[in-house]
Amino acid sequence: RGNKSFVHCKTSTDAYKITHYKQYPPNVNKVYSYFECRRKKGGTQLNEVVFFGLQYLLKKYLSGRVITEEKIQEAKIFYQMHFKQTVFDEEGWRKVMERYDGRLPIRIKAVPEGKIIPRGNVLFTVENTDPDFFWLTNYIETMLVQMWYPITVASISREFKKILAKHLKATSGNLEGLDFKLHDFGYRGVSSQESAALGGAAHLVNFCSTDTVPGLLMAQQYYGCPMAGFSIPAAEHSTIISWGRSREKEAFERLLDQFPTGPVSVVSDSYDIFKACKHIWGDKLKERVMERSEESCLVIRPDSGDPAETLIEVRNTCAPVIGVPGRASILEKLRDEGWSSENVFFGCGSALLQKLNRDTLNCAFKCSYVETNGKGMDVYKQPVTDPSKGSKRGRLSLRRNSDGFIETVERGVGKPEEDMLVTVFENGSIMQEYTLEEIRKNARLQDDDVISFQHNQDEPKGLELHQKHIMNGVH
Repeated sequence: RGNKSFVHCKTSTDAYKITHYKQYPPNVNKVYSYFECRRKKGGTQLNEVVFFGLQYLLKKYLSGRVITEEKIQEAKIFYQMHFKQTVFDEEGWRKVMERYDGRLPIRIKAVPEGKIIPRGNVLFTVENTDPDFFWLTNYIETMLVQMWYPITVASISREFKKILAKHLKATSGNLEGLDFKLHDFGYRGVSSQESAALGGAAHLVNFCSTDTVPGLLMAQQYYGCPMAGFSIPAAEHSTIISWGRSREKEAFERLLDQFPTGPVSVVSDSYDIFKACKHIWGDKLKERVMERSEESCLVIRPDSGDPAETLIEVRNTCAPVIGVPGRASILEKLRDEGWSSENVFFGCGSALLQKLNRDTLNCAFKCSYVETNGKGMDVYKQPVTDPSKGSKRGRLSLRRNSDGFIETVERGVGKPEEDMLVTVFENGSIMQEYTLEEIRKNARLQDDDVISFQHNQDEPKGLELHQKHIMNGVH
């Protein structure tokens, strides 16, 4: 608890926000803001997102008693040093502590986790529940905007799943094993342990294959899933080259001996992947490989060279049915060569968990409504230099309209019974929780995702019309 209160009171926001309580108009008593993944015209982009990760942030950082007198005093001293003047709102924070026992008088309504929402729609809203603490709404913006990361990872991971589902269905006639087709190898490529946990868990919304242990632990601790993903014994270059170049066959054989049952993955490009496949796997150890059961397949892993060319040659060299990891970009070539996607397993590292940023999905948190002396006013931004940064107006709700499209209703005219936004946090308490099982059900692929392959780069006309509807602000 001490760490949690420290995180909130002193380090959970940008420094300049410490001064914002002095900047709002006199007699303001409510600030209402929202988060969205903006949609920008032109360019290749994802058209829909997977909402995931808010439950973790709320549980970890915002729920319960997060303000104490000790932390108020620490923050007071810290910001006096930082700004070289007295700007910290000691009185305001003490009122929060005394009136609410250090719990935040904030209400957050959000899309259920795992739901698939078209870009350009509200994903969650934030407002103060006590008129004295209007400044709290945007104080916690900094932390909440970090939702961009799990949303982006989960959304990209699901796009991979669409591609894999299309090719698996086309080449095998079914989707058996789809949940294990993309393995997360991104742990070492991220910037922190928390990134590994949050990004790893976001991938597990769509798949059950990972080596990123922190993601499994996060799913266990915050989303009620005892074991969200699985792996298999696998070699790395150190375990192969430690035998020396002349004993590569013995290194491979050791793996077969040590793991006689169940799948095993052997990196085979330490020296010459093609010779290894032809002379070791395809000759000297061929019988050892072929005598393994279907449930104990050998996975040969090429780890260098052009993915498409290398994988095709490896597959043609190792004609027996052997799994070979590769990249989604080579699926078409595999299909042209007559190979089913059943024979291939894919892995993704930093491209899945690290090669992205807040602008990948244009995530933004903006104020859309305020009350002064109890009188409400819709507010917005509309930069003349960049119309795409225009923001929504008024109180927002999210609904599925009569045409079946999800849309945002602005200016407070939405019907509560149609609103898809659920109150998940109020006055320091978690009001709604989701298990990973529920989230996975919300995020599962639909028939259209597989049959007609509604990939984001090949947007169907119906969705185009819907997004145009959103961009024009017709809500």
